[in-house]
Amino acid sequence: MSDLLVRAVHLWEKRDTPEARKLFKYTMVSVITTVFSNVVLIVVYGLLHLGGEISSTVFANALATIPSYHLNRKWAWGKSGRSHVAKEIIPFWVMATAGIAFAMVGAAVVRHVSIQHDLNHTVTSVLVVVANIVSFSIFWVLKLLLFNRLFHSHPLEELDELVEAA
Repeated sequence: MSDLLVRAVHLWEKRDTPEARKLFKYTMVSVITTVFSNVVLIVVYGLLHLGGEISSTVFANALATIPSYHLNRKWAWGKSGRSHVAKEIIPFWVMATAGIAFAMVGAAVVRHVSIQHDLNHTVTSVLVVVANIVSFSIFWVLKLLLFNRLFHSHPLEELDELVEAA
């Protein structure tokens, strides 16, 4: 059995654990906010032509960061009450900014390719969305580990044990 399949089977067997539920919720927040940011990107850049590839990417992802923070904090990590600025808000926005910066690089590459190959706006719009998805996919695991530390709902070692056991 491949290593990936073994891990998938192990995760399936552990699906009723708190760690698996947290991972599922974190994943769903990522799906929800990715859909949200890409819908905004499609509308702002693809349909309305309100900005360029880079500015539209920044706008869509910055806007999606707001529900991402609240959904991750409250639903995925189960935190309530006031957010701690230094322990939660600043690190979250630092990671969000890093993700947006990486997405900007992807949008800049798309802009360059689009100009170089004289691509029409529809094709460029599709490539901007693809670049956005790829950019944020790269940060997914890193953010999972960071958010788990930020919101301290379960020790990180529990997630590490789940992965190592696979």
